[in-house]
Amino acid sequence: MAEITFIEPDGSERTVTAEAGRSIMEVAVENGVRGIDADCGGSCSCATCHGYIGKDWLEKLQPADYGEDSMLEFVDDRLENSRLTCQIKVTPDMDGMRIRLPQSQG
Repeated sequence: MAEITFIEPDGSERTVTAEAGRSIMEVAVENGVRGIDADCGGSCSCATCHGYIGKDWLEKLQPADYGEDSMLEFVDDRLENSRLTCQIKVTPDMDGMRIRLPQSQG
C-alpha cells in the first residue's frame, strides 16, 4: 500500500491509499479524483489520465514506453514530467507520491 496525493485541477488535494499492483489511474477513478476521466479504461489510447508526476518521483519510475510517449504527443499541456497514469503501476515505495492534474482536465 502507498498513499498518493493528487492535486486536482482546481488546486484541492486528495490523498488516497493505493493498493500495490493497481494502476494509478484505477486508484484515482475508484476514489473519485477529479481530473482523471480514463475514457479508454486504461488501454493507453486517449490521454484523459494525464498527470504531472512530482519531479523527485519521476526518476524513480520506469520511463514512458513508445506507446505512452506517442499518446502524450497529443496532449496540449505536456511537460517534462507528464505521464499517463494508466501506465504506472503502484508499488509500496511510492508512498508519499504527489501527482498534479492539468487544469485542462478539470
